[in-house]
Amino acid sequence: MTEAAPAEPLRTAHTYELTPAALQEIRVLLDAAFDGDFSDQDWDHGLGGIHTFVRDAHGLAAHGSVIQRRLLHRGRSYRVGYVEAVAVRADRRRQGLGTRVMDALEKVIDGAYALGALSASDDGAALYTARGWALWSGRISALGPDGIVPLPAEEDSTYLRPAAGGLLPDPASELLFDWRDGDLL
Repeated sequence: MTEAAPAEPLRTAHTYELTPAALQEIRVLLDAAFDGDFSDQDWDHGLGGIHTFVRDAHGLAAHGSVIQRRLLHRGRSYRVGYVEAVAVRADRRRQGLGTRVMDALEKVIDGAYALGALSASDDGAALYTARGWALWSGRISALGPDGIVPLPAEEDSTYLRPAAGGLLPDPASELLFDWRDGDLL
């Protein structure tokens, strides 16, 4: 009987705990994983929260972060754990690393937020739906400097996950996210 190789350790740290070299390593992984389509604003969106990542003998193999955002829904403001910057190095895909990263991020969401939210690429959507994240079927907007900005293009890629005992939004009512530069979701 052969024993399975031990899994590489998963680390979790707040942005402030990461060295400039570690942050650069994460950025390089994200640039490669998104084929150069990961902007400085996308990078900024993934900072200021909790990062979880796996390193192997060849360097950083997987990463994801969860940051706090504000969401207005049915007259209330909620703290939302927004998942950002999830990527797995090309040679380590389909080996469970994305699942391990999401396990850790979902624990943060369950412990600190009313719900989780994310905007999924076509390639990433299957990971999230398999984990119970649901595609939002209602309207989405952002509260911008000049008022409410509808985001119809985000309505086919935004997924939600109720945190433990948390909010289950009503799709008949709009989700109104806080403003940020670049892609709003």
